[in-house]
Amino acid sequence: MERGLYTMKKTISLLLALALLLPLGLAGAEGAKVEIVFWYSLGGAIGDAIIEMVDNFNASQDRIFVDAQYQGEYDDAISKLQAAGIGQLPCDIVQSYEIGSRFIIDSGWMVPMQEYIDRDGVDTSVIEPSLLAYYTVNGVIHAMPYNCSTPLLYYNKTAFEEAGIDAIPTTMDEIFEIAPLLTTYNDDGSIKRYGYMITNYGWFVEQWVGKMGKHYVNNGNGRDSFPTEVVFGENGAMLDIFNVWAKMAEDEHTTYAGRGAPTEARAAFVADTTAIFMASTANLAAVLANVDGAFEVGAAFMPKINAHDVGGVSTGGGCLWMVDSGNQEKMDAAWEFIMYSIAPDVQALWSMRTGYFPINMLAHETEMFQQNVEKFPQFQVALDQLHASGPEFVGSMMSVFPEVRQYVEDATEAVFLGTMTPEEAVDQLVSRANDAIEMYNMINY
Repeated sequence: MERGLYTMKKTISLLLALALLLPLGLAGAEGAKVEIVFWYSLGGAIGDAIIEMVDNFNASQDRIFVDAQYQGEYDDAISKLQAAGIGQLPCDIVQSYEIGSRFIIDSGWMVPMQEYIDRDGVDTSVIEPSLLAYYTVNGVIHAMPYNCSTPLLYYNKTAFEEAGIDAIPTTMDEIFEIAPLLTTYNDDGSIKRYGYMITNYGWFVEQWVGKMGKHYVNNGNGRDSFPTEVVFGENGAMLDIFNVWAKMAEDEHTTYAGRGAPTEARAAFVADTTAIFMASTANLAAVLANVDGAFEVGAAFMPKINAHDVGGVSTGGGCLWMVDSGNQEKMDAAWEFIMYSIAPDVQALWSMRTGYFPINMLAHETEMFQQNVEKFPQFQVALDQLHASGPEFVGSMMSVFPEVRQYVEDATEAVFLGTMTPEEAVDQLVSRANDAIEMYNMINY
């Protein structure tokens, strides 16, 4: 009974808050709806969840219509944003990945969320602090966290039990130790199931550097000012990571899933051809649905490179930006949609549909969220990892981050294939990254 009253009060409070945020005259003199364009970059089931959210908002009121337009994957979307920015951006809200943030801030094309937060007295204490911290620079909140995630270790709990493994690995060395116990073979001696499948994904490298408690670039990790060079070479972080990759290349119980997002590794895990893989928390809903009870799925914190690492993970995924169109009516409408998207009930549904974090902590108190966590406790593991990583491990910013991420994957692949030693790969990577940073800074600063 008390829970029902609490939920009712929260719902009433949300409706009152939205009413206070509603600017006068949004629908125009003749009652026509204000139409705003929302560029988003997630496909598949997650894209369907975005469309569901937009449709629900459009049906919830009769003053604003949100036109959601898919722009391709993150890299495609940032390229379109860069090209469109030469003229007037043909959209009002943009979803972008976290590594596009420094470029977008520097572009001057967006309205900092701080302006509307201050205007309306929005209580940001209900937003996950580690997520909000990433998009806060010099005390200014520039974007609204939206589809936020961190890497998780996914493991076949049934296979662990069958192999007599009780402890969940917390380091990469511990994965190497148990991989032989999890590897199974066909009658002809070929491997049927690998102990571990690794994906060459630059995001994982960024997270490992953070878990070491080290910086990726200088100038306060690119937050005090724009970075002028990478520091992962001089602080030893990248060499430690590449040494692990060299070890994996020699281990017959681990296998390589290629570059980019871990789509192949996830498919192998579902098919029981690998017992362990690493992927975003946003994969959780799909993994559970696709395994469909064939075996028990376990989730754990992202493993550390070194046992003594004391850092934490930082948000991946993306956020929402409000375009500075100069049209106050459209910007106010965009803000109302953004506020709707972070409401507790909306965030609870979003998390259940996708596996992304509910960025509004009040969502944890909704019946929908609690029932989902009770049914799938793996979601709680993702939250526990987030809360174990404070805002001090917020992650780096760099205008050429998408390019540097590709350079990282080039160097990682060279180490795995044996065409470069870890030391050679670090030297080449530092040189390429610094050249890209220097060229960008010469043109833009």
